Amino acid sequence: MLAALAVLAGQDPPVGGPLPEITAAEFERFRVGLEDFTSVETVADGLGPAFNAASCAACHNVPAIGGSGTITEIRAGYRDDDGRFTVLGGGTLYHLFSIPPHNCHPRIPAEANVIARRISIPLFGGGLVEAIPDEAIVALEDPEDRNGDGIKGRAARIVDVATGRERIGRFGWKAQQATLLAFAGDAYLNEMGITNDLFPTEAAAGISPETLRRCDAASDPEDVRDRLTGLRGIDKFELFMKFLAPVPRGPIDAAVQRGEQVFREIGCAACHVPELRTGPSPNPVFDRKPVRLYSDLLLHDIGAGDGIEQAAATGDEIRTPALWGLRLRRPLLHDGSAATPEAVIRRHDNEAARTRDSFLALPRAEKEVLLAFLRSL
Repeated sequence: MLAALAVLAGQDPPVGGPLPEITAAEFERFRVGLEDFTSVETVADGLGPAFNAASCAACHNVPAIGGSGTITEIRAGYRDDDGRFTVLGGGTLYHLFSIPPHNCHPRIPAEANVIARRISIPLFGGGLVEAIPDEAIVALEDPEDRNGDGIKGRAARIVDVATGRERIGRFGWKAQQATLLAFAGDAYLNEMGITNDLFPTEAAAGISPETLRRCDAASDPEDVRDRLTGLRGIDKFELFMKFLAPVPRGPIDAAVQRGEQVFREIGCAACHVPELRTGPSPNPVFDRKPVRLYSDLLLHDIGAGDGIEQAAATGDEIRTPALWGLRLRRPLLHDGSAATPEAVIRRHDNEAARTRDSFLALPRAEKEVLLAFLRSL
């Protein structure tokens, strides 16, 4: 109700609310999506046989529904002495839970020598991010470091399962999905074990197809269309994410303004690009709008990779995390191993080593205003 009143008044919505200026019909779609996003799935709905959570909101709830979370998924694989990465048992994702009688609970193979954890990424502003044209992201890449700043970001070129077209990935730690519908389908299968039109095959690393069939008697795809609305679960998730607003900016004072200058001066903005723009759209909510996400949406090696190769990303690469909403986000880094923005900066290396060293060389007062700026996002 608060979100609806804020929208009607033309004010910034509360955290977890919808985009301002949406229509009443769009607000209803957002509401339907939110309802499904928070619903708890059951075995009858297709949950499992292996899964990480029984609802989307279980992993996306900090500081509000649609945010990040503290549950970590587990990925694993094998890297040989020559650096070649091998997927073991049919996939890299090893689920936390399984449905009774638990015969299909994945187990990490003994030969796995790359084991990684990932926390969920906030979904705020997802529709705006989706509306950024591919070419705007490609224009930022510099894989050969032509400008000599040491930064070699590159766009993740993938095939979008929702359209069958080559697109630029932008969602997920490895930029493995390009559209919200594909991201929703991926999560429905891989986090809850619910097959859908985009991802119709059950996934449980290390479990044979025959065993999977014995564990899961539900016919695939398990995500079926609602008889009243014609919408699948993945469609409802897409609608929620599409109309979910970014986190409003915090207070800005002189220290914050100076901190943003320092942020730019030492090179942080080379990857954490302050603003991108959406492309032309028949929907005025997404038509050529500024997207102040502080990310270039490119893949980079900053020494914080998880070792897992996925889609277009190498094991060393991670998509630049967006910084909008940072002040309300904890824990940090892909595995949740950092408690503060300063701890994250100190962990930067490789492409970001020069920027990290510039931060470390700052006088304490300059460090403080930079951190004040980050606390305002």
